[in-house]
Amino acid sequence: MEDSGYIDLYFGDESHFGLTPNVPYAWQRKENPVLLPAAKGKFLNVIGLMTRKNKLFFEVLESTYNTDKVIGFIDRFVAQINKKTVVILDNSPIHKSKKFIAKLEEWKEKEVSIFFLPAYSPELNLIEILWRRIKYEWIPFEAYSCFENLKERLAEVLTNFGGKYDIIF
Repeated sequence: MEDSGYIDLYFGDESHFGLTPNVPYAWQRKENPVLLPAAKGKFLNVIGLMTRKNKLFFEVLESTYNTDKVIGFIDRFVAQINKKTVVILDNSPIHKSKKFIAKLEEWKEKEVSIFFLPAYSPELNLIEILWRRIKYEWIPFEAYSCFENLKERLAEVLTNFGGKYDIIF
């Protein structure tokens, strides 16, 4: 139904970005080690809704997400859609709270249906691929030298997703 243009299909999730780099492995010369200052505790949280066509609706916070913030984000998303839309989410407690569940009918009336993935199946949520690419490929090691660098690089990647940065599904 998405391929025919009848609906838009979005995959949603939140992700945490801190000053500890996500480097799965690295090689360096013993004589000239690469050093990074210790993380200082500042972080960014991103909530996003992504399509297989690399369309991204997102928000970045310097605080943690809670049910109210996620509801507000989805309300802003719902206000700008123009066709039937399905949003796929995981079973995070934020997405399963009474307050969140109470909004499902209102969103459905505005042609946005929420579908919950089976428990423990992050591999089914395509936005997880986006978070992984950002953390392991698109944000360079140097961006973790200070919070402002990380913030700038993350903003650059998110705003250019679907252009300079893309994923082929």
